[in-house]
Amino acid sequence: MTTRVYRTDERHLLGEGEVADRAGLAAAVRELIEAAVLTAAPPADVRAATAEVEAATARLRTARHDLPPLAPPEAGGMARQLANPVGGALNPIAPPVAIAVLPDGTARAEFTLSAVHEGPPSFVHGGVSAMILDQLLGVAALANGTPGMTARLDLRYRRPTPFGVPLVAEGKASGSEGRKTFAEARITGPDGRVTVEATAMFVMPVR
Repeated sequence: MTTRVYRTDERHLLGEGEVADRAGLAAAVRELIEAAVLTAAPPADVRAATAEVEAATARLRTARHDLPPLAPPEAGGMARQLANPVGGALNPIAPPVAIAVLPDGTARAEFTLSAVHEGPPSFVHGGVSAMILDQLLGVAALANGTPGMTARLDLRYRRPTPFGVPLVAEGKASGSEGRKTFAEARITGPDGRVTVEATAMFVMPVR
């Protein structure tokens, strides 16, 4: 089976004003998701809210694109993937992880996860940690000038990652070889102890 790969020029590009409007919608839906998980409202209010959400969904479906939109690149970089499930501004399921690249090439993010990211009671789901580190490592490879697609991701869970407290994730490319780029990353808790470590290999696809 052949997988269709959609080119950037096949995507709808949003202006900055449109991005801001859609990001506001995503943020509101993100709050709705948490409210839906944690609500203690009586059944009648839950049913009323369900009807309101269904009405809003129907309204937004009156006009739609076949593929997620993109935004023009910043500072000559790649087109921004607004629906990315880790840091996409338009994706309500994306955890609040904004990644910055430091002058030395380190990709860094400070964030706080919530109860909707819970796996074991009181702690972050390991798959959420893996998703965040995969994204962070990819940004580190891109910052190194050697971007690629994840070919291998190895994780070591040192201790449970708590939610509801400030976390820090950092990653950096450690080397490259031909089309391959290697990178390392970690998440640390508010006490400075590492909760998850990861190493990855990215491969630039052959065009």
